[in-house]
Amino acid sequence: MLKVQQCLEEEAKAIFRSSERINSDQIELALDILCSCSKSKQKLITTGIGKSGIVARKIAATFSSVGLMSIYLNPLDALHGDLGILAKEDVCLLLSNSGESEELLDIIPHLKLRGAKCIALVGSINSTLAKECDVILDASVDKEICPLNLAPTASTAVAMAIGDALATVWMDRLGVTSEDFAVNHPAGNLGKKLTLRVRDLMLNIRELKPVNTSSEMNEIITMITKSGVGSCWVEDPENNGQIIGLITDGDLRRALENNDSLSWNKLTAENLMSSHPITIHENALAAEAIKLMEHNSKKPISVLPVLDKSNKVVGLLRLHDLIQAGIK
Repeated sequence: MLKVQQCLEEEAKAIFRSSERINSDQIELALDILCSCSKSKQKLITTGIGKSGIVARKIAATFSSVGLMSIYLNPLDALHGDLGILAKEDVCLLLSNSGESEELLDIIPHLKLRGAKCIALVGSINSTLAKECDVILDASVDKEICPLNLAPTASTAVAMAIGDALATVWMDRLGVTSEDFAVNHPAGNLGKKLTLRVRDLMLNIRELKPVNTSSEMNEIITMITKSGVGSCWVEDPENNGQIIGLITDGDLRRALENNDSLSWNKLTAENLMSSHPITIHENALAAEAIKLMEHNSKKPISVLPVLDKSNKVVGLLRLHDLIQAGIK
């Protein structure tokens, strides 16, 4: 009886054999074309029919996600107007296991007429499609893992693996960075870490005012309540309004606990504040903020004052806001 593990092993073997079978010179030529395509701001067009079309869509999605503009072209629609997406000197990657798909052979003359470079990813290097293309990538397999040797299984796995390998090496040669990758993945965890700035998540404090060291309890409670983030900041009016302290709900509770109730009305911001608070600049990455707050050795931080380029407070950032935004 056929087992899933056996099928996985057979597909893995097919991919391994393709690494030995594929022509290195043709791979280098394909990569040169793809790198030139990127540098000249051209597109990669992938196309295929049936299961090969599904693989072609995935390859286009992969290249687009790592920075090379890529589009899947349905060959059935290409001759009825969709060839309009093809610009001069775009690159076309054509997928076909047999290499004899009529739909692909029909569009080849029109691709060449527009000066497109054509790369064939085929299961037969002697096929008509292979002979019509500038580059031939051998995606042949000895057999499908389907017990009837009919359903595209090993062949599609090999074609997709070659597409992934091309995209990976292309990234390496173009020097694609994590920051480049994040630009196309803003909703993912990595994208958020590399694109979200403190200014995007902070509470803007335009309508809030700081307190000074002599501010009394009533004023402090009013400002903490008004801020909505359970804190207020202390500025030194004699030093160009630079921040010198931060008062949080916790600071307030500890002060009330440690002082006799009869002396509460005598407490000022100077008695309550945490001096020289940790701050962060508005252009810093949100990921830097969460590191500051979670890995601070002094005490846990729930609120960070946010500074502009003049080191003036322009916002307050809560740990809750970072976690809610998915920054980890």
